[in-house]
Amino acid sequence: MKLESIEAIAIEIPLKKNFGGATYSVLKRCTIITRLRTSDGVTSEVYNGDNREHGAEIVRLITEELFPRVKGMSLFESERIWEKMFALSHTSRDRKLLLEAIACVDCAIYDLIGKALGKSVRELLGGYRDRLQIISIGGYYMEGKTLKDIGREMELYRAAGMAGCKFKVGGRSPEEDAARVEAARRASGDDFVLMVDANRGWSAQDAIDFSRRVEHLNIRWFEEPCHWYDDASMMARVRQSTRIPIAAGQSEITSHAVRRLVDAGAVDFVNYDVSEGGGVTDWRRAAALCATAGVEMAHHEEAQIAQHLLSGVAHGTYAECFADPDRDPVWQTMWVNRPTIASGWMQVSPGPGFDIALDPQMVKRYRVN
Repeated sequence: MKLESIEAIAIEIPLKKNFGGATYSVLKRCTIITRLRTSDGVTSEVYNGDNREHGAEIVRLITEELFPRVKGMSLFESERIWEKMFALSHTSRDRKLLLEAIACVDCAIYDLIGKALGKSVRELLGGYRDRLQIISIGGYYMEGKTLKDIGREMELYRAAGMAGCKFKVGGRSPEEDAARVEAARRASGDDFVLMVDANRGWSAQDAIDFSRRVEHLNIRWFEEPCHWYDDASMMARVRQSTRIPIAAGQSEITSHAVRRLVDAGAVDFVNYDVSEGGGVTDWRRAAALCATAGVEMAHHEEAQIAQHLLSGVAHGTYAECFADPDRDPVWQTMWVNRPTIASGWMQVSPGPGFDIALDPQMVKRYRVN
């Protein structure tokens, strides 16, 4: 089965409000759909990425630079295909965008391998379990939002079948954010999984201050607590100063960078993002590194892909989504065969490949190229 042709589609859906964290804003739901076809007529259907402002450039990289290098190669040469694409990173360019483009092609290849063999990607990666606990990302900063509003938000996530919430912090003082997290815990109950995510918003000292204020609230992990410029060293300091496990990895773009976090003793969980770091091929390398170091694997968003990765390995943890209907219309509406979610659990899509079907009318309406 040879790689014959490719279509990449940039999607942009305007959101009704700003879903911002400590260090960023989200005004549009953006993603890339990749349809890779083989000489035998098998076609992938995958989508990758969120909050991307450079969809058109990623599409150009896929169609004009990456695919011409691998066209005609066997579908089952995935390591060689990845190596040929990654070789472009050695030239002068925006490597982050390039890795995002590589991720789209690489995930499409795994989708095709699964379809060719009649196996889900979960099974290809080890088939450790067939369901995952699922949490919603939430706790966003919004003008006029009160502690009572935070409580109602947690109740909505429970009603949506979520096992927990990854709650935004890092945008206010440690004292103010601790009060917000306490409101979330009070409303959600002790059996609701609660993580906090500072999106690299604090210094090490502020992160330690905050962690000590919320340790009694049974926080599952504290994600990206410290500023980007010395995060591994600062996170190691935070990790040594708190009982709360530390998570990071979503801002990295290679498994080599994940190794840096592990070697620094900075993390208990790694949430390396398949759509930021070059696809399934490199995610597997990061997962292997973490397995040998006793570090658990999470995943930043991308439940349509992450469900298979995290369920395929023994040290996988939670799938993440946006349960708020206004935050992710792709999750809510465009992904038409999304698996069942109930009582905090997500059944992994059972069909071959990633088993993703998208609404063609929504694709047509929101495509930008």
